[in-house]
Amino acid sequence: MAQPRDPVADLRRIAFLLERAAEQTYRVRAFRTAASVLAARDDVAQRASAGTLTALSGVGEVTARCVTESIAGEQPEYLRRLDAQENAQETAADDLSEAGAALRAALRGDCHTHSDWSDGGSPIEEMAATARELGHEYIVLTDHSPRLTVANGLSAERLRDQLEVVAACNEALAPFRILTKIEVDILADGALDQCEELLAVLDVVVASVHSKLRMPAAEMTKRMLRAVANPHVDVLGHCTGRLLAGSRQRPESQFDPDAVFAACAENGVAVEVNCRPERLDPPKRLLRLAVEEGCLVAIDSDAHAPGQLDWLPFGCERAAACTVAAERVVNTWSADELRVWAAR
Repeated sequence: MAQPRDPVADLRRIAFLLERAAEQTYRVRAFRTAASVLAARDDVAQRASAGTLTALSGVGEVTARCVTESIAGEQPEYLRRLDAQENAQETAADDLSEAGAALRAALRGDCHTHSDWSDGGSPIEEMAATARELGHEYIVLTDHSPRLTVANGLSAERLRDQLEVVAACNEALAPFRILTKIEVDILADGALDQCEELLAVLDVVVASVHSKLRMPAAEMTKRMLRAVANPHVDVLGHCTGRLLAGSRQRPESQFDPDAVFAACAENGVAVEVNCRPERLDPPKRLLRLAVEEGCLVAIDSDAHAPGQLDWLPFGCERAAACTVAAERVVNTWSADELRVWAAR
């Protein structure tokens, strides 16, 4: 008789692969919820044998079937299909250049991630555990600032509470590190959407434009220049704001890239290479310009779920194609080196 598999691990793997493929949130949540419910119980095998798994809140017919197959020592059919798709994608991804693969291997962390404290889909602990499984030494937690209410942005009070949670997580996860950070909104006048006191104590600050993206180029340039000149800003996030796929496709914001990237280089602000498949921001022509201006770069997943942490190769290939050198990528540095740079 086959040895039982770990049903919770299988459910988490299914959720991971669904997230990596950008599947619907409700589908992912079904597997993550079931995994959380079953991880806290010691009668899973008995319930699977009795056919009573679905009596548990959070366990549906599909997840129960996966659990039953796992306990019988079989890889769940649902997981087999996803693994087959993943293998096909990996075969197609064999075209990743040598330079892109080397750049991915050099990354030690991820400077742009979200949790369920704002618009992410999973707790901080789940994001950190998955990052550690992927070989990261650290992640930087960048939940949104308060003005972005659609993303459940963090008020100053909630951000202070989150800092305490992160400190507790770091004690449990050491030597893995969660660095404290925020994705702060660049307001219409270029000011930052969080109080100076809190920005000063965070490890790293990503500043991004999320509103009035169709602002005239001259005004947008002035707005971005003011933000980049702020001494608290470390990374300029998804600089054009474009969306390439889905129902929310959006053109690039217009601004003077020569002026903005020159300011980034002068102020030591890294330009983000955003790895989300619907963003892939900045476009290669602008990334090449940032390289020519001497900018530092951050290659970030902008993950809103654990499986999306594995999107970093998309940005590494783009960065390699634009001759970004590994030593210019801030998340090839150690967590301590990153914090020292950000505290400049």
